[in-house]
Amino acid sequence: MKARESALKVLYAITEQEAYSNIALNQQFRAETHTPVDKAFVTELVYGVVENLIWIDYVIDQFSTTKTIKMNPWTLSLLRLAIYQIFFLDRVPVFAAVNESVDLSKKYCKHTTAFINGVLRNILRKKEIIRLPDKSRDLLQYLSVKYSHPKWLVQQFMAQFDDEFTESLLKANNERPDLYVRVNTLKISIEDCITALREKGITVEQSPYIEEALKVKGIHTIEKLDLYLKGQIYIQDFSSMLVARIMDPHPGALIMDVCSAPGGKATHLAQLMGNQGEVVARDVHEHKLKLIKENVKRLGVKIIKTEVFDAKELDPTMLQRADGVLIDAPCSGLGIIRRKPEIKYRKKQEDIKELQQLQIEILNHGAEYVKPGGTLVYSTCTIDPRENHHVIKQFLKENNEFELEDINEKYKALLPGQHSEQMVQLYPHVHHTDGFFIAKLIKK
Repeated sequence: MKARESALKVLYAITEQEAYSNIALNQQFRAETHTPVDKAFVTELVYGVVENLIWIDYVIDQFSTTKTIKMNPWTLSLLRLAIYQIFFLDRVPVFAAVNESVDLSKKYCKHTTAFINGVLRNILRKKEIIRLPDKSRDLLQYLSVKYSHPKWLVQQFMAQFDDEFTESLLKANNERPDLYVRVNTLKISIEDCITALREKGITVEQSPYIEEALKVKGIHTIEKLDLYLKGQIYIQDFSSMLVARIMDPHPGALIMDVCSAPGGKATHLAQLMGNQGEVVARDVHEHKLKLIKENVKRLGVKIIKTEVFDAKELDPTMLQRADGVLIDAPCSGLGIIRRKPEIKYRKKQEDIKELQQLQIEILNHGAEYVKPGGTLVYSTCTIDPRENHHVIKQFLKENNEFELEDINEKYKALLPGQHSEQMVQLYPHVHHTDGFFIAKLIKK
């Protein structure tokens, strides 16, 4: 019961208080002690429900006289938890899923206990007759329900990509991402790190493209490993590691990372520079700089200087001084739905236009810091061309002293089906990474 109650509390925080799934889970695990097995189960329940929310509500609405939109939030969360277990978790006995939701209702929503019991028993009796919307008649509705993405988002993907690509993308968005760690070569060799991980029974696969990128399997909590605590590894997706590699900074360089928190890319840049030179890591929020400082200390990085600064403003003291400027821009996050599934329910169509204007503003200011011959790298964790290719094209129209470097050419083997006009666009279902965009510009 404890694991399901924890999952219930986290779900309530996500759906009713707009918490982020990863943050809400961490807060719950700090508030109450759980075994590793229970932690894994709570995490599975939370992500599973949020990933499949539209489908689950579609099922509830077929078997309940009260529609989901009118339900008490605790009642709805308990129904969602039970239905996810019934349909998606074969290892969980059906009676346990139903009985525990009913028992929890006596504590959280006593007045709907009989209702919850009735709806769940009704679904169990008739679950074989549940039908999705007709794919041939209404593809949009079918994809929206089956893969639990809002209609506007599915429609947007269908307009940007073909139907087959869209369905594969939606499916991948509901799958768990691979776990990558970056070997911190400032503290340990790649070979020694791989050996140490394997000695712990962890499966390790080294990337052929980024030698310090290791895909790992067979561990629940990386953060408890000695390697992590000693700063010898850093949790970072392959796509994110690609950014520093594409920037390719040299030892002794002055690099600016203008939207830096939590510091993964900044510390990677410092690592590639061999701890020689300077990386100016900025963020608009003081509390986010604290995250950078914690990572800098743990990883043994000596050359990062953290500063509170709003990237929307221009800093006259840094004009044309930097060898390289990284702009990991604020974006819609549509490339990391696998990590933060609640994103797909919270973003709105109009958000993209606002973000695009912000991205162009930050890019224009960042460009002012690049010295002649220097590098400007723009990256996002979205797959929306309006935040990616369109931003770069508009920037180049207005800034003819910059030109694109063809990074596509270098990474051809890594990027099957890449058609990004010299820029890199990664997709979860094609490249098995986060959805990520990178462009590299050189100042003439």
